[in-house]
Amino acid sequence: MTDHLHLAVALDGAGWHPAAWREPVARAGELFTARYWAGLVAEAERGLLDFVTIEDGFGLQSTLDDGHDGRVDQVRGRLDAVLLAASIAPLTSHIGLVPTATTTHTEPFHVAIGIATLDHVSQGRAGWRPQVSPRASDAAHFGRRSFPPLDPAALDERHVRDLFEEAGDAVEVARRLWDSWADDAEIRDVATGRFLDRDKLHYIDFRGRWFSVKGPSITPRPPQGQPVVTALAHARVPYEFAARNADIVYVTPRDRDHAAAIAGEIRGIPGGGGTVRIFADLVVFLGHSAQEAAERKARLDELDGAAYDSDALIFTGTAEELADLLLDWRGAGIEGYRLRPGAVPYDLKAIARGVTAALRRRGAFRHAYEAATLRGLLGLPRPANRYEEASTT
Repeated sequence: MTDHLHLAVALDGAGWHPAAWREPVARAGELFTARYWAGLVAEAERGLLDFVTIEDGFGLQSTLDDGHDGRVDQVRGRLDAVLLAASIAPLTSHIGLVPTATTTHTEPFHVAIGIATLDHVSQGRAGWRPQVSPRASDAAHFGRRSFPPLDPAALDERHVRDLFEEAGDAVEVARRLWDSWADDAEIRDVATGRFLDRDKLHYIDFRGRWFSVKGPSITPRPPQGQPVVTALAHARVPYEFAARNADIVYVTPRDRDHAAAIAGEIRGIPGGGGTVRIFADLVVFLGHSAQEAAERKARLDELDGAAYDSDALIFTGTAEELADLLLDWRGAGIEGYRLRPGAVPYDLKAIARGVTAALRRRGAFRHAYEAATLRGLLGLPRPANRYEEASTT
């Protein structure tokens, strides 16, 4: 198992290319139905992938850095990722479900019980991708704070650090709330009429710069103890956030040397950099030949009126060629991958059927699910409850 790559897919609408919804097989009329999403996750599960992530955010998708662009030729709008994952959970049995939920403008208590609920209904397959929300247009939905318009070329470093410090506190609150019930807090003894051992519920008494939360949670401790926390990071401040707060960090290297440099930087961060799992993100357009894959992307670019660009490396080629790249980068310190299908269902099927098969032929991917929980699939231990540990020492 230790020689196997970990493989996930990032799901977002009809795919990561903005013109993907216009493909004849895209099922654009079903984008906002549970059946559509259940079908995507079922395909990923047939491929024995570790987990899927589901994108979310407080603003409509836009080609602008901040605010609406007025375009009507690209997908706009999303379903709530946490609620969507919970609706899919009973239809799946092994694959992990990792929705995005923002930490800015959101109460961590709400997020914590949502992810805990997902872990219960999936029987231990939940994760969470916390995401900051720096845009002024997003802040305007809530009216509690005002942000300057987002300009990536002139970022206010203090503002960025504030957002990630707040996110770190939100993750800490969630982790404490997940531990606020002991595993055996529920007695459920009909004969004595005792459903709960009140001494097994703990106040978390968190007080920080951004919020204070007394606790305990209203939701019993998740089956995994702690659902898996993941984070996307592109630079030093988010690297630090991920190293200190997440179990998995997604990074966006451009080549093998860049991957090694990023992995080395993260490994050197005190307080978690040595233990966080490093996954690389790639956008993938696959085909039976490299030329076919390139032509697929070119056709989508023409429909959109511009060449597609991304924060992550864009790969065009065959499943075999992608498998070669994934194994090559493993030598640079990459432990797994989150692949972003350029267009679904085509690229999702090519990942779940072609890429996994190519990796199996190299002895680098599983032949069957070997654990019942997401932490188990990733080789992460089930953590002890911090409050129960404290009460016994």
